Amino acid sequence: MTALNHRVRRATLDDLPALQALWKSMHFKLDELEKRLTEFQVVESAGGQIAGALGVEILRQHAWLHSEAYQDYALADDVRPLLVERIQSLASNHGVFRLWTREKSPFWSRCGFRPATPELLRKLPEKWAGAGSDWFTLQLKDEEAIVSLEKELTLLMETEKQRTARTIQHVRTLKSVALWLSVVLGMFVVGAAIYLLLKNPGTAIPRK
Repeated sequence: MTALNHRVRRATLDDLPALQALWKSMHFKLDELEKRLTEFQVVESAGGQIAGALGVEILRQHAWLHSEAYQDYALADDVRPLLVERIQSLASNHGVFRLWTREKSPFWSRCGFRPATPELLRKLPEKWAGAGSDWFTLQLKDEEAIVSLEKELTLLMETEKQRTARTIQHVRTLKSVALWLSVVLGMFVVGAAIYLLLKNPGTAIPRK
């Protein structure tokens, strides 16, 4: 049976019994993983059997691949590419910059994972720091460049916001000046009319 007979999907509650058996065979902590069921992506055979599973915990711009397990490890390298496709999709949808794992299979090294240096470990989310120090990591996007671009966009938006505020204030000032000019002009017209009436008291509005 090949990878063509399998598909990868998100785990559901119906998968829990099969996953429990799989985790038990790997001596994983069942009570901990049961609480994290929704993190798991399962490899399902054409007959609906769970052939393998991999946890993917996403935290902000980071994703941790954990608790990998298979019913038959002879098939693992055949179906892992399906998991990689799924991980890439998840990473794209969630804006993930960097992947982390403690899985030591050569497959993950071939995918580009490298041992995390002390400098890179400083990027590891604090929540995961207690899991151990033997981490492997893969950069998906240039974090520094994206952060720099976000700062530039924020600065640009703030500058534009200030410019808009100044324009609005300028328009309000012009409106105020125009209003006062209208009032002054109106007073001048009324004053001129009164002056003309007083200067020519015999002037009367003709009757029809």
